[in-house]
Amino acid sequence: MDMDVNWTEFLTPVWLSIKISVITSIIVFILAVAAAKAMANRRFRGKSLVETVLLLPLVLPPTVVGFVLLVLLGRRSWIGRLYEQLTEQTIIFTWVAAVIASVIVAFPLVYRTVKSGFESVERNLEDAARAQGASEFQVLRYVSLPLASRSLAAGYVLGFARGLGEFGATIMVAGNIPGRTQTVPTAIYVAVDGGNMVLAWMLVCSIIAISAVMLMFVNRNS
Repeated sequence: MDMDVNWTEFLTPVWLSIKISVITSIIVFILAVAAAKAMANRRFRGKSLVETVLLLPLVLPPTVVGFVLLVLLGRRSWIGRLYEQLTEQTIIFTWVAAVIASVIVAFPLVYRTVKSGFESVERNLEDAARAQGASEFQVLRYVSLPLASRSLAAGYVLGFARGLGEFGATIMVAGNIPGRTQTVPTAIYVAVDGGNMVLAWMLVCSIIAISAVMLMFVNRNS
């Protein structure tokens, strides 16, 4: 068993995972808030179908999500070709692809949590604000968001944690390139496979510590 620890092998995936998780959590939070606000306490034809599509990544195996993204973002797709024309590089096997995979996988969890928060807000309070002349944006900012703040905070942490721990879809579209796309989960897999249990434990402890700090932050503010 290899007992040597290369600090670059430890710090690089940790930093990349944090970067991906922060970007993922922000994107997911914005999308989930917009979608949840649009769907909460509303009834319309086709709502069940829309929610099924939004929540589908929650029940699909990560490898299935990864395969679909691989097709949608590949060089043969219009998205892949457009990205390559704009940046002169492919989107597959980059950290950007890892962010996209994490966003897709994390969205259903954040959406459900945020939607529950919006549905717990009494509509009478929102209607009262509208009656006083408040715009929809003002109702959202000063009534809906503050009253649903606990669910919003929980949703953000779920998005961050899901992005931090994503493995299946990420490894399919971003690969496991050391220094470029290797995140903590993929680095743990490589370390265990290579018998470097010291590095594996260090990576495991780092991801546990980061997750614990996020949970403590939510509990302290709840």
